[in-house]
This record gives sequence, C-alpha cells and structure tokens, in this order.
Amino acid sequence: MDQLIDELIRLAFAEDIGDGDHTTLCCIPDTAMGKSQLIIKEDGVLAGVEMAKRIFHHFDPDLKITVFIEDGAEVKKGDIAFIVEGKVQSLLQTERLVLNVMQRMSGIATTTRKYVKALEGTNTRVLDTRKTTPGMRMIEKEAVKIGGGVNHRIGLFDMILLKDNHVDFAGGIQQAIIRAQNYLKEKGKELKIEIEVRNFEELEEAMQTGGIDRIMLDNFNIEDTKEAVKRINGQYETESSGGITFDTLRNYAECGVDYISVGALTHSVKSLDMSLKAMDENN
Repeated sequence: MDQLIDELIRLAFAEDIGDGDHTTLCCIPDTAMGKSQLIIKEDGVLAGVEMAKRIFHHFDPDLKITVFIEDGAEVKKGDIAFIVEGKVQSLLQTERLVLNVMQRMSGIATTTRKYVKALEGTNTRVLDTRKTTPGMRMIEKEAVKIGGGVNHRIGLFDMILLKDNHVDFAGGIQQAIIRAQNYLKEKGKELKIEIEVRNFEELEEAMQTGGIDRIMLDNFNIEDTKEAVKRINGQYETESSGGITFDTLRNYAECGVDYISVGALTHSVKSLDMSLKAMDENN
C-alpha cells in the first residue's frame, strides 16, 4: 500500500507542477532558505501529519519538519501543528499538496470522531465504505482510523462482500454464498464472506445456508433491525447500512448491531480549514 501512496504523491506533483512552478522559479533564488508553519484555522481533529512528512521528503529530503501536534489530536483555531524549514522553493512547491491532503484527511477524521463519540456506551463501531475519492482511498481510510473509526474492506481484493447486484446476478442468496465458498476453496484463499440482505426472507436464507462471517442489513428500519439482530442471536457479525444519518445512528446502535457503515465519512465530508504560512526570519 506504501507503493500506492508514493504513486499518488508522484501524480499529484506532476499534476500541480508540470514542467515547472514558474511563479516560484522566477522570483525566488535557488539558495533562499526559510520556514513555514501550519496554522489551524478551525476546531477539529488533526490528520495527515505523517502524510505531510512523506510529501515534503518525497520532494526534498533536506526539508526539516518539527511537529508539535500529532495525528489524532483535537485541535483549536490558532494552534500550530508543525514548522517546516529548508529551501524556499521547496516550501512553495509542496505547500498546496500538503494542504490539500491534510485538510481533506482532517475533515474526514473530524467527522469520524463525531460519529464515534455518538456511539459511546454502545458496542457498535462505525465503518467506512469504498465511497472514496479515486486514487486517494488509502489516505482517506487512514483518516477514518485516525478519527477512531474502523476500516471496512480496502477494495475488492481483501474481502468478499456479496451485495444485492451480486445476489441478483447469481440467482439468489444461497447460490451467491455457495459460489463464494467454492471459489475460496478453489483459489486457496482465506477471505471473510459478508452477505447483504434486504428483507427477512433473505436473512433466513443466508442463515440457513451458513458459512458466512457477517450479515449486512441493508435499509432495514429500526424495528426490523432489532428483530434481525434478535434472530441472528450472535451467530454472525452484524452490520447496518443504507440511509443511516447522524441523527439515526445511535438508534441503530442500540439495536445491538456490531457495525454501522457510513459512506458520508468520506464521500461528502467538509475539509478542515488550515494554512501553511511563511514565518518571519527572526522567529
């Protein structure tokens, strides 16, 4: 996965700098040295400090970063997260990418922390989804973890999740599960199997078929979720998904589900405001 992040950084610089940052190159001497500080402009949860280090060092290994606030800390407006110093040309060319990544990651971590706190006192954990920005999934899912959430599968390769379309194309719940089991046996793979069910009839069929690890209750209302958890009775992990908002989150958790998956953690989150500003030479 480190390889994917390195490739993301490479592509991001290629996109931003192209054949050169002509604005910086035309007015800043190659020998000029300076430092910048990351200023928090909005209360939230900080995420992306470790990513910022990678970005800085990818571009210029000689940049020096002094960190004051680590990933996962709750920050206030006016806090200084870190200082970076070195060639001014390097500071200016890395500034926007570092901010884009940290603002996005911090926004996700802040939103996730809000959901996690809403679940305090229950045994339910909040999960992310694959509703991520293409190419940025690894860092967005890392931000969910920093915020206290749990990563669902990373992609299509690390878990079998039989969703409604898989079930319909396969010809039903039982057929989909059996095919998944046979596939894993044939390929010699050990992956968890999760099945999505849309009603009690599908739930019963999934439980009768067996050989699964988790049941996703898709678009079940509160009352039906309680009944489904009662029927499953701890035989399988349970996950609620579909149309769950922050306002209804706690009600679903109190039904006794193990997990609630929330696409909003990554697909429509607001970035946390911050800036990377030049410091006076005397500071």
